[in-house]
Amino acid sequence: MSRVRLFGTDGIRGQVNTYPMVPELVCAVGRAVARVLAAEEGTAVVVGTDTRQSADLFACAAAAGVCAAGRHALMAGVLPTPGIARLTSETAVAAAAVVVSASHNPYTDNGVKLFDGAGFKLTDEMEQRVEAAALQLFSGGPAALKDDHAAVGRVETLSDAETRYLDFLKAGAPSLEAFRIVLDCANGAAHRVGPRLLHGLGATVRCLGDAPDGKNINDGCGSEHPEGLCNAVRQSGADIGLALDGDADRVVAVDETGEVVTGDQLIAVFASAMKRRGLLSNDRVVTTVMSNLGLGRALGAMGVEHRISAVGDRRVLLEMKRSGAVLGGEDSGHLVFLDAHSTGDGLYAALRLLGVLRETGQPLSRLKQVMRVYPQVLMNVPVGRKPPIEKVAEITEAIREVERALGDPGRVLVRYSGTQPLCRVMVEGPGETETRRACERVARAVAEAIGG
Repeated sequence: MSRVRLFGTDGIRGQVNTYPMVPELVCAVGRAVARVLAAEEGTAVVVGTDTRQSADLFACAAAAGVCAAGRHALMAGVLPTPGIARLTSETAVAAAAVVVSASHNPYTDNGVKLFDGAGFKLTDEMEQRVEAAALQLFSGGPAALKDDHAAVGRVETLSDAETRYLDFLKAGAPSLEAFRIVLDCANGAAHRVGPRLLHGLGATVRCLGDAPDGKNINDGCGSEHPEGLCNAVRQSGADIGLALDGDADRVVAVDETGEVVTGDQLIAVFASAMKRRGLLSNDRVVTTVMSNLGLGRALGAMGVEHRISAVGDRRVLLEMKRSGAVLGGEDSGHLVFLDAHSTGDGLYAALRLLGVLRETGQPLSRLKQVMRVYPQVLMNVPVGRKPPIEKVAEITEAIREVERALGDPGRVLVRYSGTQPLCRVMVEGPGETETRRACERVARAVAEAIGG
């Protein structure tokens, strides 16, 4: 079997029972994590999941690998990915975490995300070491399987995992008395902890997507499908709507009029509020190349430096750490506050947003006006292969043609998904109609050249 890199933009991801998402490989990953990250005597690995039906299969496989390497597996159960990261950083014996989740993908997929003992996603160097060890264990035969037969770990349950995460979220959170909130949990990892959090802070909460059955995670709900949330906000007269994804590391907000507020707009809102209070370290914000042109212009008007990273919240975080920024994120709703957390957290970001609403006394429809959103169209094209974009003449010609036609502020970005067989085509332009036509032109060229 030919091998490709296990790790994509955010961990390992794929269809259940199809390589790489087979239990044997996930067991090897658990074993590799224990060897590489939990190499010291007495250390352990936290294992947690979202709600998809294959969660137990892969959590047990990862735990078996950890135990085979002589380390204990601390089972957190169903908990948002950022909750598991936080739990790991607070647990003295925890040297790493394995999160079994495919984020916003359908239940037929699953994945693995890894964190170090401080709750951060792995560096490229550490990720490569884990990958190399896992592949050796998976395919190297008996010679690769030389752990101490007398030093086998145990599986332990972290019965207070949810409570500890709630305590973290509530610390310093604003009172939500008088707030009317619609919360869409995507039938995912936050289906219990999300409603408990908001109710506990005094909000009146209407919940959507809070009845997972193993197959309905992200199914017509959550951050990828906010239409139902928009309708619920309009019908109920709520102050705000909040949609999480399957593992609750991202949030999409809906204002009181039922309109979706983009992740970039939220970043602009946070930047303005944090700068006003003197909390925006170095007056610097980090986002990816996918951010809307309007965000850079809004930040510039505030006197805030806008730094650009490659796609993926892990890349955003690395640039934040390098540059000393405390605020960063992606338009998709991954929002990182390094002054308080080690990773993107949908519920934590929601609380920060509600705090801004309470502090300013203004509705989200007013606050979002700090940034103008330029028309931006994103299309996902299924592909059968992933050659370098710059080497596919049909695609590069279509890009040049579109850029000439759009002029300034036209922008075209074509990249492959790091987790799915897709090519993402993003076009930004001065008007909605011409921008959509331009995106369709490039997407058509991609489909004709390398479509799957």
